[in-house]
Amino acid sequence: MAIRFTVLVLALITLITGCAFGGDASVKVQGTSTITTGQELQDLQRALAENAITQEEYEAAKKALLRRSR
Repeated sequence: MAIRFTVLVLALITLITGCAFGGDASVKVQGTSTITTGQELQDLQRALAENAITQEEYEAAKKALLRRSR
């Protein structure tokens, strides 16, 4: 769980700075596991609920994530 949250924070920073992962709907993590778009959305919601990110950061990351998953 802590690893997923760390990955989320790193992905969030990357998405906010405009360096998205491409058009894939999932993200490879250390070449051993895959995080689905749904998992990423849940992690974003959790980060917002725990005040780890602001509402503005949440909206930007969610928008980038949904755009990437098309």
